Amino acid sequence: HLLDQLAPIGQPQGRRMFSGHGLYLHGLFIGIIAEETLYLKADDLSRPAFAAAGMRPFTYRSRGRQVALSFWEAPADVVEDPQALWRWAREAMRAAGRARAEKQGRPRRSPT
Repeated sequence: HLLDQLAPIGQPQGRRMFSGHGLYLHGLFIGIIAEETLYLKADDLSRPAFAAAGMRPFTYRSRGRQVALSFWEAPADVVEDPQALWRWAREAMRAAGRARAEKQGRPRRSPT
């Protein structure tokens, strides 16, 4: 359903991961679908919008501790409103692009 809704703004793809699916747009990892909930990529610039909407980050348990990723729950009404979904997905794509650029700009670590 989400792939069909996102098709007008890009080349969406889904890939199985964890116990859900990864959501990609134009080759960028922009979202996670877990337990029928959509989480979108967020960063320092976009996170305030998620927090203002009362959303929470994607978390999972690992080795007895809670781990939070840089993906935040999308407001429920976004999934049903294509225009809103496109706005939020584009922002997630920008956040993913910034993360990729930052990662590529880091110096490589030498093997030890």
